[in-house]
Amino acid sequence: MSTDAHELDRRTLIKASLGAATVAVVGSELLLPGAAQAAPSGQFPWIIDCESWGARPPLPLSVSGTATNKIIVHHTAYPNSTDYSQDQAIWLARDIQRLHMDGNGWSDTGQHFTVSRGGYVLEGRRGSLERLEAGDRQMISAHCPGENGRAIGIENEGTYVTETPPEALLESLTKLCVAICRQYGLQAHDIFGHWDFRFTDCPGAAFYRQFPMLRRRVADALGTSPDQAPERRWPDIWRFVGGPVVRVAQHLLVAQGYPVATSGVFDAATVAAVQDWQARNGIAVDIDATVTAPTWETLAPELGKHATGVPVSALQYILQNKGWTDVAVTGQFDHPTMKAVQDLQRLHGLTPNGKVTTSTWCAAVGGITRESLSA
Repeated sequence: MSTDAHELDRRTLIKASLGAATVAVVGSELLLPGAAQAAPSGQFPWIIDCESWGARPPLPLSVSGTATNKIIVHHTAYPNSTDYSQDQAIWLARDIQRLHMDGNGWSDTGQHFTVSRGGYVLEGRRGSLERLEAGDRQMISAHCPGENGRAIGIENEGTYVTETPPEALLESLTKLCVAICRQYGLQAHDIFGHWDFRFTDCPGAAFYRQFPMLRRRVADALGTSPDQAPERRWPDIWRFVGGPVVRVAQHLLVAQGYPVATSGVFDAATVAAVQDWQARNGIAVDIDATVTAPTWETLAPELGKHATGVPVSALQYILQNKGWTDVAVTGQFDHPTMKAVQDLQRLHGLTPNGKVTTSTWCAAVGGITRESLSA
């Protein structure tokens, strides 16, 4: 089995920008190969550690000096195997490490953890299980540029553009997310998809539609109620990431008169525009141009059925990108756009009236609404 061309390209892109992103983003301390090889304490005996699946020794790895603030869920883009055995899970872990080290030239497996279609959970990057048990800092990884020092990356075996994962995988992914949340002080609303921070088809449109359900399962297991969540948890894009969500923010800045390119690349002009918008609107100016919740909420206008223009194009673009393929980017709030908005609203527990409210915008760009945790 092998990854498809798109996912090989995804990992190559990560490789190309990994060094600059991690050096700029996180403080770290160097770990020599083998330094993070202590036997697990048994706190998570259901996670197969690197030693147990026969991982190769890594090159030097580092521990992040930045607090972990989210989980990013991926799919591997491997074929959807019907072999649900532990042997298949071990083969998967070894093949991913081979691809990442020999194909991409990385120090080790890119992600922190891997979940097989049979529901086996394996340590990916060496040291990730030890750090999970400590619950303090994470290994600097290679699963998403700009987020490698502050997001735990989980790869899930399979390709989920049109198919959904088997229940065994979903159950184990939920269990793993719960453990990560407890150890790192996260919540269900801190779970995102790879394409919220990167140009990629990962984690797949069909899988992504299951994220509200995944978050509800995690919240239930954590014993947290929806009213404990923020009204909206927006994707905290910043100058070290790129992708479709960045492009949406750029469209909204253009609508406010800023001369930025809608490229999805968080360039210097975008940094300056975000910071100027924050200053003009009495929002704390973020040194890294993070599009904070107040920034999103002042940029994203409410849209009705007669709306036109750049904000409508931005909405249509992200809907199309996230699986609503009947939507065309026309700048006109047409019937296919209305139907897609209503479907999105149902998925996230919002009133399906087709009116694009602030919460609808949040859900569209990959954020989490309080309603989606109780739907």
